[in-house]
Amino acid sequence: MDCQDAVNCGLHLVIQTSSLPEKNKVEFKLNKDTSSFPGRLSQHDLERNYSSRQGDHINLVSSSLSSFPILQRSSEEKILYSDRLSLERQKLTVCPIINGEDHLRLLNFQHNFITRIQNISNLQKLISLDLYDNQIEEISGLSTLRCLRVLLLGKNRIKKISNLENLKSLDVLDLHGNQITKIENINHLCELRVLNLARNFLSHVDNLNGLDSLTELNLRHNQITFVRDVDNLPCLQHLFLSFNNISSFDSVSCLADSSSLSDITFDGNPIAQESWYKHTVLQNMMQLRQLDMKRITEEERRMASVLAKKEEEKKRESHKQSLLKEKKRLTINNVARQWDLQQQRVASIATDEDRKDSDSAQDPCQIDGSTLSAFPEETGPLDSGLNNALQGLSVVDTYLVEVDGDTLSLYGSGALESLDRNWSVQTAGMITTVSFTFIEFDEIVHVLPKLKIKFPNSLHLKFKETNLVMLQQFNALAQLRRIDQLTIDPQGNPVVNFTLWKYYVLFRLSHFSMQKINGTEVTQNDMIMAERLFGILAHVASSELPQYRLISILGDARKKQFRYLLESKGKKPGIINEENNDSKRPVGENTNRATLNYTTREFYNEKLEEIKEKKKFCKTYIEDLVKEATEINMKNEALQKLWPQMFIELVRDAVIEIRNKNSYMKLCLQQITDQK
Repeated sequence: MDCQDAVNCGLHLVIQTSSLPEKNKVEFKLNKDTSSFPGRLSQHDLERNYSSRQGDHINLVSSSLSSFPILQRSSEEKILYSDRLSLERQKLTVCPIINGEDHLRLLNFQHNFITRIQNISNLQKLISLDLYDNQIEEISGLSTLRCLRVLLLGKNRIKKISNLENLKSLDVLDLHGNQITKIENINHLCELRVLNLARNFLSHVDNLNGLDSLTELNLRHNQITFVRDVDNLPCLQHLFLSFNNISSFDSVSCLADSSSLSDITFDGNPIAQESWYKHTVLQNMMQLRQLDMKRITEEERRMASVLAKKEEEKKRESHKQSLLKEKKRLTINNVARQWDLQQQRVASIATDEDRKDSDSAQDPCQIDGSTLSAFPEETGPLDSGLNNALQGLSVVDTYLVEVDGDTLSLYGSGALESLDRNWSVQTAGMITTVSFTFIEFDEIVHVLPKLKIKFPNSLHLKFKETNLVMLQQFNALAQLRRIDQLTIDPQGNPVVNFTLWKYYVLFRLSHFSMQKINGTEVTQNDMIMAERLFGILAHVASSELPQYRLISILGDARKKQFRYLLESKGKKPGIINEENNDSKRPVGENTNRATLNYTTREFYNEKLEEIKEKKKFCKTYIEDLVKEATEINMKNEALQKLWPQMFIELVRDAVIEIRNKNSYMKLCLQQITDQK
């Protein structure tokens, strides 16, 4: 029989490959067509051939000319088993020399101690070679076996798939129970239908392109974490991935693109323990007929479809939340960058002003370039690092407003504009904590009245990176309705470095009866200590202010109370009526403490401009008055010099006119007549 006949012959082969429960029998059908072949081997013939009785008619003879034993069979044996030979359990350590057996098609070396494949290159009609359970470390010696269809090398010590280049007709390749770590050098086996790589050391599955005839792939008991290239196998029907390390469907997502796969196993993997496992697999692999060796019913498919839709909705929601979370993170990072840039500009301006003052003190007439560059962003481009930091920031990304439960978080000064929104009554009433981050405290002061109105239940304020630098700034919080808790983060708020800052807060905001400061409970001893430390301050502040100034900084209720106190000083005891007694009772903020207020830098600068304008007006007005008075005085002095002569002339003219009495009377009558 030539090689082509051997390749096309029908062969039904059942071989016991392992005593393990899974896939104890591997069935190989090597008939490409249904036509009978006169020399076809039946299963009975094969099992009879592989029985141990055949060994009774085989002799292995040692030779002085060779280190290998020489196989000898009896004539009866050759006639009875002309195309097959079994050397199972012969305790062989090498392959014997087989002469005169060139017609062999089936060769069995199971359960020996062979370490290397050799001495079979002359068996070129060989179709099946079984070397199961030996000690082979490398695939070799097969280059001449071009007709080989079945190669069984399970349970050996092979570490690498190699030297299969000439076995292009290979139909079954069994390499289970070896030490293989990578799938390689098999892409040319376009006729391979069965590949068994179970119980190896594979960590991933790839490099399967070219195996266009592969129908069954066994990868049980490996260390596989992900699978690729399986969707490129057009004929694959059975895939066994049991007992690996697959933990998510994403790591085997290529399976969803396989149109031929009908049977798959995942049992023994972490993924099989997940609640969503079955319906996810069925939803993504609608063509499956069996999962984990169990037939899939229509009810299971329907339930999988329903659950998959719910899971998809959860994933979309989760993805949406992830996007929002990432957007929040990026926005906060952008706000932080802008805050840092702003602080750098402020520091630069302060440095330039100090330099300007220093230069002015040295030479009042000197004006150099440094004094003209108070705002570097206006006079020239920023350095490349700062410029790159500013790029890609949109208006939306420069601030963030977030409502999380009962907490309103504001990032960036632009977020303060959100207080002008039409907040729903339910949302506004739910807010009890307001957090400010990356916002100048002076800007926050302007919106505190809005905060009191918009969120009447806000009891907890948090400040982080807000430039709280002096105790006086806490005075601005007195205008709120109520504060139970105050949290000042040390980051970006140097005021917390003052030892007594908490006591000042308790003193100035004592009318709130605060419960916690920076998470620490406020005790009665704290209140007493605050009063001892700063009580005299409020007294001094209120006593040193003039009455008109004191009244101007008090609210309406405080103004009435203060006027009453002033008026009652001049009255005798005992004449104050009950109504006045009611008005005398202190309500809310103490009057003395109310004198401790805070003026923002912006308001202070506006007041300075206003004062400058008033000074300028007063100066101009006084100058005009002085000028006018000077002119009047000059005229008065001139009059004093001319008056004596003028008086003499007036007297002289009067005497001359009345000297002739009749003429004078006629003249007067004439003037009266003319006037009429």
